[in-house]
Amino acid sequence: MSDLRTPSKAVAFGIGMFAAFGGFLFGYDTGYISGVKGMQYFIDTYGDLQPDGKYAISTSTDSLITSILSVGTFFGALASAPVGSYLGRKKGIWSYLLTFAVGVALQTAATGSKSRAMAMFSVGRVFAGLGVGGVSCLVPIFQSEVSPKEWRGFIVSAYQLFITIGLLIAAVIVNATQYRYNASCFQIPIGVQFVWFFILVVGLFFLPESPRWLILKGRDQEALQSLSTLYRLPIESPYVTDEFANIASSIHHEKTFGKTSYMDLLFRSKESRLPFRVWTGILLQSLQQLSGINFIMYYGTTFFQRSGISNSFMITIAINVVNTGMTIPGMWAVDKLGRRRTMIFGAAGMFVAQIIVAATGTAIGVNNESGQKVLVAFSCIYIGIFAAIWGPYAWVITGEIVPNSVRSQAVSLTTGAQWLWNFGIGYATPYMVDSGPGKAGLGAKVFFIWGGCCLIAVAFAYLMIPETKGLSLEQVDLLYRNSSIMGSTAYNRKILAENLQDETKEGYSAALRDKVGGTEARFEGENSITKGEEERV
Repeated sequence: MSDLRTPSKAVAFGIGMFAAFGGFLFGYDTGYISGVKGMQYFIDTYGDLQPDGKYAISTSTDSLITSILSVGTFFGALASAPVGSYLGRKKGIWSYLLTFAVGVALQTAATGSKSRAMAMFSVGRVFAGLGVGGVSCLVPIFQSEVSPKEWRGFIVSAYQLFITIGLLIAAVIVNATQYRYNASCFQIPIGVQFVWFFILVVGLFFLPESPRWLILKGRDQEALQSLSTLYRLPIESPYVTDEFANIASSIHHEKTFGKTSYMDLLFRSKESRLPFRVWTGILLQSLQQLSGINFIMYYGTTFFQRSGISNSFMITIAINVVNTGMTIPGMWAVDKLGRRRTMIFGAAGMFVAQIIVAATGTAIGVNNESGQKVLVAFSCIYIGIFAAIWGPYAWVITGEIVPNSVRSQAVSLTTGAQWLWNFGIGYATPYMVDSGPGKAGLGAKVFFIWGGCCLIAVAFAYLMIPETKGLSLEQVDLLYRNSSIMGSTAYNRKILAENLQDETKEGYSAALRDKVGGTEARFEGENSITKGEEERV
């Protein structure tokens, strides 16, 4: 242990970074499907015979096996609110990991007749989606709630880094097994996910529960122990008691508004401006998906093949390398450059890159080598900007802009919105891009749509994203209660300069010092935090 006054935040940093590994499940499970659909054995086994004597995956099958994952993730995200509130963050993640493992087992075992195999594969994708959807909510929440404020952006951004690493590893493994002409070509990439499952399940045993969730449930002593573990300080140290008091006073303020329903979250605005904050998260996650990222991740291999690029698997790997590499400077920038302006300029950069890809892809033929290079280059530029800014920042912002008492509910809605759009884009894209009866045949023109959404994202970031750099979760709540979005940068500086906290914090701090000092003093009356909160979901 360190001395009574100086916290060591290395443990909190390590815990938050390990939890980020949950993003690997998200990225890997999202990433392998694009390559699997391009494998010759998979096409010949599950495709339809064409007039030219070759097999091809039908548009309907392509849509189904790509987008069905997102059906599971959507409902898994929505269910994370009651699961995370009732079981806690750790046990909630465990429960979703077990669901994920069931899905992986079903997909790996999907062999036999075409109809039976596709049924098992699709059901497995749904179960895996339920697990990934729940983990994608609870891991960023857990990270936000255990991370030191000065590193919170970096640590939560690491969730996106592991998503990109998962995508990259998926592309590499799929590339290594693509030429196997038997079921192992897809069983190996899918079955290896049990390794990631095992790492997370075992590692979670050694992590403390979120102190903020424990305080919400009235488990004060456990919350103090969790804070003590995170900061390597004795329970009675001033730093631990002060941190406890900051959290408790903010929760007390939230409780004065009574029980919060989903209608309150979405439509009934009070002093805390909950609907504005929740809709900010919903729109942020929606625009992240509508920027076009999943078109490249889900259909990139097929798109580059149809654009005349011969080694589309290697191009997919290159794009994933850019995706991973550019996330690292974004992790640094989120706490150094801030959220607001970076999001605005990031959306503008993505808009320019998407329009160039759209124009180039529309103008060139499949034999135009120079045009193909431009297509790949600006796809990589777009991916780089997304990976550095809109990819990681979305998780950081949605986890920090909502109050402690409703974080599970709010993040379930914001992440649910992401997965809903993920499903819509995954299902609709083949019909938008492919040619033939009942299909739009847009081809590369679809990038004009993604570019238009990026332009909308510029306006959204200017009007709705506040500057929260350097603030504790409780200070973010103060910012929303006392500042406008346009004035958030100036008020952020005021909070940090004057170390503003909730007005009831001192009372909690004094009472807690008495309690840990050995007296029988308890938190009663209007300041009660030991009785737990009413169930909010």
